[in-house]
Amino acid sequence: MLLVATRGIKLFVVAMVIATMSGCGTYRPAPKAFHEATVQPYSLDSGDRLRISVFEQQSLTNTYTVDQAGYIAFPLIGQVAARGTTVAKLEGVIAQKLKQGFLRDPDVTIEIDRYRSIFIMGEVGQPGQYSYVPGMTVMNAIAVSGGFTPRANQHDFDITRNINGNILTGRVLITDPILAGDTIYVRERLF
Repeated sequence: MLLVATRGIKLFVVAMVIATMSGCGTYRPAPKAFHEATVQPYSLDSGDRLRISVFEQQSLTNTYTVDQAGYIAFPLIGQVAARGTTVAKLEGVIAQKLKQGFLRDPDVTIEIDRYRSIFIMGEVGQPGQYSYVPGMTVMNAIAVSGGFTPRANQHDFDITRNINGNILTGRVLITDPILAGDTIYVRERLF
């Protein structure tokens, strides 16, 4: 009877190890589009704050934030779609709309005043929302959030990223670049 119980426990332990290992093996690295997004021109989205200047038009020059719907409210021309566009494209759209009955030849320049936040979760000192700085890597983000906890897996990390309206999650290395709006998750190590 004891031999049957011991054998049952051993089978259970082996089954749990196999289930754990197969779960680790089914997770795939980040898709190609995930990494390509880091070398594309910056796409605007909700939470970005823009400094828009219209030459010799002080009343139009101001700071504007991309709202949750992806628009900025600009004087004279109203709501302007910003989500998914680049700074250069948005400059052209605003200039074109201002030409339609408001200004003869508007000179519009846009700078990003503040990028949308990144989020860091899991086994870090202080999980939460942090400011994004261009050129950040996973290592920089972890350092900003208080470093690793003693239980952290320090080898690879999960990032969730919005790419062209698709939410993708991929496993990356500590040296990989991150983008504004990314969510970084530091997993707990098994042993």
